[in-house]
Amino acid sequence: MLRRLEAGFAVIGDVQFLPGYSVLLVDEPGVQRLSDLPRARRLSFLSDMDRLGEAVERVCRRLDPGFRRVKMENLGNTDPFLHAHVWPRFEWEPAELVGKPVWLYPGDRWSEASP
Repeated sequence: MLRRLEAGFAVIGDVQFLPGYSVLLVDEPGVQRLSDLPRARRLSFLSDMDRLGEAVERVCRRLDPGFRRVKMENLGNTDPFLHAHVWPRFEWEPAELVGKPVWLYPGDRWSEASP
């Protein structure tokens, strides 16, 4: 865990082929969708996502001259709980992937064994 935030937990992503990948996990068990939260908690979760994205951007900008931007996604197609992905994107990514969704990276990049 990186930090406890107002409506969730900021954690380091389980793969780091894009260094700095982080995830925001909701702090309420059973919450599957953003719309499951009352409006005030929903806004807190979105604010936490913004804070995490800004922190990742600051660190990546400082450490990697190839940093481009941060992409944030709230997909929820695999895990049955509300979470948000924070993906830093870099100039050094393969040309065929740099402007596309991170989910198009080959399957071998999605395990710890990846360099």
